[in-house]
Amino acid sequence: MSDTAEQVTGAERQQAGGSGPDRPGLALALLAACALILVLDTTVVYVALPQIQDDLGMGANLVWVVNAYALAFGGFMLLGGRAGDIVGQRRVLLVGLAVFGVASLVCGFANGGEMLIAARAAQGLGAALAAPTSLSLIATNFADGPARAKAIGVYTGVAAAGGTLGLILGGVLSDAASWPWVFFINVPVVALVLLLAPRALKESQPQRGSLDVVGGITATGAMVALVYALVRTSTAGWGDPVVVACFVAAAVLFTVLVLVERRAPQPLLPLRLFTDRARASGFVTLLFFPAAFAGMFFFLTQYLQGVWSYSALRTGFAFFPTAVLVLVAAILTGQLVPRLGASVVAAIGGALTAVAMIWLAQFSTDGSYATSLLGPLLLGGVGAGLVFASGTAAIMSNVAPEVTGAASSVLQAVQQVGPALGLAVLVTAAGAPADPVEGMRRAFWVAALIAVLAAVLALVGRQRRAA
Repeated sequence: MSDTAEQVTGAERQQAGGSGPDRPGLALALLAACALILVLDTTVVYVALPQIQDDLGMGANLVWVVNAYALAFGGFMLLGGRAGDIVGQRRVLLVGLAVFGVASLVCGFANGGEMLIAARAAQGLGAALAAPTSLSLIATNFADGPARAKAIGVYTGVAAAGGTLGLILGGVLSDAASWPWVFFINVPVVALVLLLAPRALKESQPQRGSLDVVGGITATGAMVALVYALVRTSTAGWGDPVVVACFVAAAVLFTVLVLVERRAPQPLLPLRLFTDRARASGFVTLLFFPAAFAGMFFFLTQYLQGVWSYSALRTGFAFFPTAVLVLVAAILTGQLVPRLGASVVAAIGGALTAVAMIWLAQFSTDGSYATSLLGPLLLGGVGAGLVFASGTAAIMSNVAPEVTGAASSVLQAVQQVGPALGLAVLVTAAGAPADPVEGMRRAFWVAALIAVLAAVLALVGRQRRAA
């Protein structure tokens, strides 16, 4: 690396888990379980929304069952990651999981819409504390090199597959039991991790000092404004006054954040994270790639249920091959990155996903699942697994122990913004044509361009680093 400030000394590597955990398999399983339930909770509720509407009669506020979680999760992500650097990553992870677990119980027992929305926001807060610290603990518990690359591959594969598995699990629980169980299912997983984590996971070395309060307030406000603007765009349009105001507020707050962090003694967002061009390229790649990939699920879910009359459960299983290939490709990335480099692997994944989107743009209503959808779903799964795992490896490799939480939080923040940005752009591209399939095809062409852009951005980091 060219930035000497990012070099990890031998002593730092020892603190960062150079010797590895005593039970690496158990440590990785616990961290992967955290990734699974936190990502899964963003989609598992989708299938249960009709039942929630029938029981609680939420009307137009039903969308906030989803949005409240997304806003809190994205809004507090940077704060959660930096708190782990200062207080201790394992300690913040356990606090976040405890908040998430209690909030899940409250969600399941909610007897009104307001109670459910408030509990979903609390779930998002817990997730914002737990998600970046769970990824940071991979850097703390696994030495940089093959062991960390393998762990990152498993972690990101499970996380990337979690969204699809959430659709399946939500359908199973809603049909076999009732909607509260999509929240209750979190509780035993959280309890198991809280019980075993103190024994299996090494704690990071807490950094001296205090949390950057001004940076925390500014970053949280900027992220909430940005995520809310993107969420609202898909329904209100880009010209909506509230959307425009939120975009302006986000731009102003992010500008203030950069100015504040340049002078802060212990910044919430250390700007040196972006001085390594390969890492900066990884951040940008993981911003744009989910923007393309999210469109596949959004448009095909509507088509399968609205045109082919698939049930919610059958729709979830239609994406199951994608989830399997995402996981397999992400695990294999741990072997490919040391040979080819993270940038090359990410570029290959972006190119494969672009081909999958172009394939979907040729979609014919006369086709079947096997002839029209299975091929691009498999190809897209491989591409996504390669990009997510290699992008994460580029960001988390050689990161200094004192900023692993910050690096993890930025990584996961851009992955939260990416899908919202993508849906806003792709829904606009699809428009409202007389033939909905034509709009879907148009959206897939745009998604293909975004995937190509992600591939190019990945290579830019490699070329500049080599220079």
